[in-house]
Amino acid sequence: MVINFKKSYKFAVKSATYVTIFSSGLFSLLNYFFLKGSSWVVFFFGLSVFAFCFFVLQYRVERFIYRRVKKIYDDVSLLENASFRNQPVTTDMATLTREVQKFARDKKVEIETLKIREEYRREFLGNISHELKTPLFTVQGYLLTLLDGAMDDKAIRKKYLQRAEKGVERLIYIVKDLDLITKLETGDINLALSEFNIVDVVQGVFDLLEMRASKKNISLTFDIKYKPIKVIADQEKIQQVVTNLVMNSIKYGKQGGTTEISIEDLVNNKIIVRVTDNGEGIAKQHIPRLFERFYRVDKSGARSEGGSGLGLAIVKHIIEGHEEKIYVESQFGVGSEFSFTLEKT
Repeated sequence: MVINFKKSYKFAVKSATYVTIFSSGLFSLLNYFFLKGSSWVVFFFGLSVFAFCFFVLQYRVERFIYRRVKKIYDDVSLLENASFRNQPVTTDMATLTREVQKFARDKKVEIETLKIREEYRREFLGNISHELKTPLFTVQGYLLTLLDGAMDDKAIRKKYLQRAEKGVERLIYIVKDLDLITKLETGDINLALSEFNIVDVVQGVFDLLEMRASKKNISLTFDIKYKPIKVIADQEKIQQVVTNLVMNSIKYGKQGGTTEISIEDLVNNKIIVRVTDNGEGIAKQHIPRLFERFYRVDKSGARSEGGSGLGLAIVKHIIEGHEEKIYVESQFGVGSEFSFTLEKT
């Protein structure tokens, strides 16, 4: 470590002044009564005492402080914080206090972040094991039943094989979504930006999910009739965003409800796409965690509806990959609104 004397001479100057006043006064009395020397002798004596005291005090005090401060640096260095360890040692106590306080704050934030990540990791592993285990056990159960003799009944064989197929499809769906979100999080996926009509994309999603919505008698509509609105984005991924949001609105929608999409102009050549439903809504305590992987508001109901539990996490990463924003507003028992911004051409 390098010594960095950021000196404050106040202590040494004051101490040397007090010693000099006392010594000069004593010497003046001795000179007046015994030595009978000139006043210049007293002046040079006082100047010499002041200089000697100043340099001795300054050096000794700083060495005294430095040894103890260096021990603090060495102790802190045991925590393996390279940025702190490589800093030059300072003997200025105000600077040292600021550095140690900053170090303590940073460590506290780091520890809290690690605790949150560890809790998230534990919950994520529990969720993914449950998500994969459920369809695996389902498929295994149907196959074992067939192997135990049910295979001879054609009706049961067909029904159980179809159910096993659905379990396998769910597994594939989860694995594909996991692969996609891993690529999104690591930045290992390129956006193919192009110019396209967002109204056509939304209409295509409506056509794709019309049958699913009809099972709950949910109507998929625009709030008004739109002319073409050109945006710049990755068309395939924005279609996936709209699909995931509309599927969620259907999944949690009320029987006979509506899912409405509106598109509004914003400042700075932006638009905002809103997906609004009058479904069951989301309680306030769940909203901050909605975009976490495998987080479900209604765990039993959501799993019965299917899905990988990764839809909203994928939506968030895609929108943030476009350097855009996604928002959610919801009131429990009234409905929800998810919205995201895009750049117009």
